[in-house]
Amino acid sequence: MVYTVSGIRFPSVPSLQKSSQLSFHDRRSASFSFLLNRNSFSRKSLAVKCSHDSDLSSSTVAESDKVLIPQGHDNSSTTTDEVEAPDITSEDPQKIQELTMKGEKIDYEAVSTDKDDKDGQGHVLSSHVDVDTNTQAENTSVSINKKVKVESEEARPKIIAPPGTGHKIYEIDPSLQAHRAHLDFRYGQYKRLHEEINKYEGGLDAFSRGYEKFGFTRSATGITYREWAPGATSAALIGDFNNWNPNADVMTRNEFGVWEIFLPNNVDGSLPIPHGSRVKIRMETPSGIKDSIPAWIKFSVQAPGEIPYNGIYYDPPEEEKYVFKYPQPKRPKSLRIYESHVGMSSSEPKINTYVNFRDEVLPRIKRLGYNAVQIMAIQEHSYYASFGYHVTNFFAPSSRFGTPDDLKSLIDKAHELGLLVLMDIVHSHASNNTLDGLNMFDGTDTHYFHGGSRGYHWMWDSRLFNYGSWEVLRYLLSNARWWLEEYKFDGFRFDGVTSMMYTHHGLGVGFTGNYNEYFGFATDVDAVVYLMLVNDVIHGLFPEAITIGEDVSGMPTFCLPTQDGGVGFDYRLHMAIADKWIEILKKKDEDWEMGDIVHSLTNRRWLEKCVAYAESHDQALVGDKTIAFWLMDKDMYDFMALDRPSTPLIDRGIALHKMIRLITMGLGGEGYLNFMGNEFGHPEWIDFPRGDQHLPTGAVIPGNNYSYDKCRRRFDLGDADYLRYRGMQEFDQAMQHLEERFGFMTSEHQYISRKHEGDKVIVFERGKLVFVFNFHWYNSYSDYRVGCLNPGKYKIVLDSDDPLFGGFNRLNPTAEYFTSDGWYDDRPRSFLVYAPSRTAVVYALADEAEPEPKLKPVEVLVMEPELEPEPKQVLESESKPEPVEAEVEP
Repeated sequence: MVYTVSGIRFPSVPSLQKSSQLSFHDRRSASFSFLLNRNSFSRKSLAVKCSHDSDLSSSTVAESDKVLIPQGHDNSSTTTDEVEAPDITSEDPQKIQELTMKGEKIDYEAVSTDKDDKDGQGHVLSSHVDVDTNTQAENTSVSINKKVKVESEEARPKIIAPPGTGHKIYEIDPSLQAHRAHLDFRYGQYKRLHEEINKYEGGLDAFSRGYEKFGFTRSATGITYREWAPGATSAALIGDFNNWNPNADVMTRNEFGVWEIFLPNNVDGSLPIPHGSRVKIRMETPSGIKDSIPAWIKFSVQAPGEIPYNGIYYDPPEEEKYVFKYPQPKRPKSLRIYESHVGMSSSEPKINTYVNFRDEVLPRIKRLGYNAVQIMAIQEHSYYASFGYHVTNFFAPSSRFGTPDDLKSLIDKAHELGLLVLMDIVHSHASNNTLDGLNMFDGTDTHYFHGGSRGYHWMWDSRLFNYGSWEVLRYLLSNARWWLEEYKFDGFRFDGVTSMMYTHHGLGVGFTGNYNEYFGFATDVDAVVYLMLVNDVIHGLFPEAITIGEDVSGMPTFCLPTQDGGVGFDYRLHMAIADKWIEILKKKDEDWEMGDIVHSLTNRRWLEKCVAYAESHDQALVGDKTIAFWLMDKDMYDFMALDRPSTPLIDRGIALHKMIRLITMGLGGEGYLNFMGNEFGHPEWIDFPRGDQHLPTGAVIPGNNYSYDKCRRRFDLGDADYLRYRGMQEFDQAMQHLEERFGFMTSEHQYISRKHEGDKVIVFERGKLVFVFNFHWYNSYSDYRVGCLNPGKYKIVLDSDDPLFGGFNRLNPTAEYFTSDGWYDDRPRSFLVYAPSRTAVVYALADEAEPEPKLKPVEVLVMEPELEPEPKQVLESESKPEPVEAEVEP
């Protein structure tokens, strides 16, 4: 029996239990019918049994332009009988490409294998089964004709470039020559995998479309379900559609561990599994009988009062599927990312929705001046407090926030606003859950993961993928492609890459920059090669897509093209900056070293782009403190209202908060990231709802009574014109629009002319702008000379001391500054400025500085700082510091 829940509101309190133990799962009698979208369609598939010369599993041979039937293997065996591949005549891909480029409609008459498809000997035509090509035509069933209209402006050939020589990295960084043996071995493994995937799977394009064969696929005659579970001894598909009867739909297994069943349509032509039905696979495994959510499930939900999630067969009628209306934006030259989490994006203590985020948060992000939104916790995760990093269902968007179609409408709205949407994707590890995750899926420890201690991350309490497994490669590559293809994400931020690339996972290791730390036995070459392959798939099939890697180690070649020998990422997260700011904030003002700040911000590899940030979600979590809280602490509770006097701590905090963010954007990289709410100095920390945790030792870690009070973003604070938060938000907005206007983050011109320890002043040029930072706590400098490259008249384009930004209005916004010739700080020209204490001022040539329409001013009370010495007028020192270039390690 199936009942429909229209317009369902998901449970307001999600599962907060961290893991489920392996056990027999009771049959459920009720079901859910949810809105679902599924645009995938079946295609012809041919496969023959082949040998595979490596520690990888056995593979298939197929037509290059067709999707392969899934391949699997028994972990106990690594060899198969060798069979010569048949000569297969393929369809004409050139004709399809020509039609696509013209924007014409194409009828894809896809052919898929069903349970009833038999060859002459009665064998099921499925993964790794010998196929008699003479009987192929009569042993197939035609699937639904899928009309696909490709807009001409988006039409493009999808080409994954073959490997190059991999030698250019040695020209870029000659220091790598000392580690050539390791790097050449790495590139050799990468080339070998490319060749084997081409040979046995028809190429990465076909290999990365595993979702068209695994999981549930629908044809004109019914539904096929396939699952790779070599450890299982029996399997059956169960769910609401068959009253959870394990004897009703028993699956068949081929010799490589792929289980399959075909369910024909009902006599009235309706689907055998209704849209919205709960489904699971019941298996007899070495660990006992268990019910699992299909590994390729596209949607899963948690029923009220239950702990494990249920897989949902998600296939709504065509008229209910969301249809994208807006083209994806082109990749911007500079990237300004607003990091966000849908669930905590409401000002109210609740779990927010995709729809609410679409309607309320996206316009805010656009107004603030960011050009990309990075969304966390998209992949389904049963433990809400994991921040989305303990993924249980890799192909399913989190049901806490709404349906898959709601997520599509969010992404489409972002594209309408001109915003890129990046997904925080987790391929570094998986949830330890056994009932609703991949752990022990087929009853074995080594199914998707390494066995033993190598497959377990002791700090994260999660499982670690075996990137040397053929089917794991198929699963993860297909997963990355699925989100780009189906949901039209514009790229990814890959989480936990450092943990992937080293067998020690970066734990207890202090990376010093010594190249021996990167290229040795501690490097997981399989993982690095996977990262190279996934970058190939993404950049080859989606040329505008962006990949960002979260790597704290500083791995050389990380952001260089794979054809040149690199790992292939577009950007590296410059994680050391946030750690450096926390280190500095623990010091007294007089102990801040200008040279240390500059070095930390500019210390990045040549030709490798970085996304800089002063703080991200990591610094906002419970147990840590945001920059605003480090600076102002408990004074934020009582002295942020403009109708009451400020305190020295508040004045200092607001001033430094603005300076830290601007200098990070100015020097830190070619991209910038901010976690939502931190732009206005969001108070306190993030604490997910949680109960008491009872440790095996008997100790109890107190929870927060499942409260959502600190699991939200108080946007109302930043919008309130009677609070000082508003000034910080206005400054961040002006900072983003300044970068949009001048594009200084991606300018090739960067010169640091001054980092004076006595004056606590930093001066640098980036693009056509001159930045002047005075970090001194009370010295203000009149007629302070700053060097510059370009002659002419300069004007202020951004002033952190502006009253609009909560400043003290010590500078004249209309003042003009004229250059004089003569070398100063190793610059051919210079001009004189007034540099108030704790301010950041940006200057541009007057013809470049014509004001754009001003942001709507906010009435603020301007008060001089209290309890501090009056700004001291200090004449220029007669002895000037030696000019210093930006320090950048190759």
